[in-house]
Amino acid sequence: MDGAAVSMRTISVSTPTHGRVLIKDGVSTAPRRLLVGFHGYAQSAEDMLAELELIPGSGQWTLVSIQALHRFYTRRMEKIVASWMTRQDREDAIADNVAYVDRALDTVLEGARNIPIVFVGFSQGVAMAYRAAVLGRHRPQSIVAIGGDVPPEVKTAAAGKFPPVLIAGGMQDELYLPSHLETDSTFLRAHGVAVEVFRYSGGHEWTADLRQRIHDVLAGS
Repeated sequence: MDGAAVSMRTISVSTPTHGRVLIKDGVSTAPRRLLVGFHGYAQSAEDMLAELELIPGSGQWTLVSIQALHRFYTRRMEKIVASWMTRQDREDAIADNVAYVDRALDTVLEGARNIPIVFVGFSQGVAMAYRAAVLGRHRPQSIVAIGGDVPPEVKTAAAGKFPPVLIAGGMQDELYLPSHLETDSTFLRAHGVAVEVFRYSGGHEWTADLRQRIHDVLAGS
């Protein structure tokens, strides 16, 4: 060996994969409406669907729970959960996730147009709800963001791309702090976005008061 340094290259390889989406059709005979959920870190589509079902009035909506592409087992290997992304190859992951949500909703909508859509994100899923709404093909009537930040890549989106947003945060939430909520609401309002803030008693979790507030959003959609 001559001691010459050996260089290392990193390449990004595109590959097809399959995502998992749970759908529960609404019972109403009224025009179809979609309530689309994005779960948090180490959760599953089943977890998010169960939360959507507990929202008063959600039975009148078609519930769509989109599971993140990156699956893994819980530590005790009892359950399969998922994560939306990590910092590694961030831009590629964002593009993959937005395209995935677009395709999922294309499949659910089956070519139908002018269908009311509401996005609900919890924790890590909040960033995905924002990305899908602002960077994706399907613009929702509103976003419900529970315990998660506006991601930096959507902050450079052209004005007018954000729908109205309900930002919800638990008063005892140790992950999504009041300062985070204030930063998000200030940014959105400065960019002309219709924002409502809902603070509720609780931590990084869903509560009955939160579900009732989401019902109010749905009632107005």
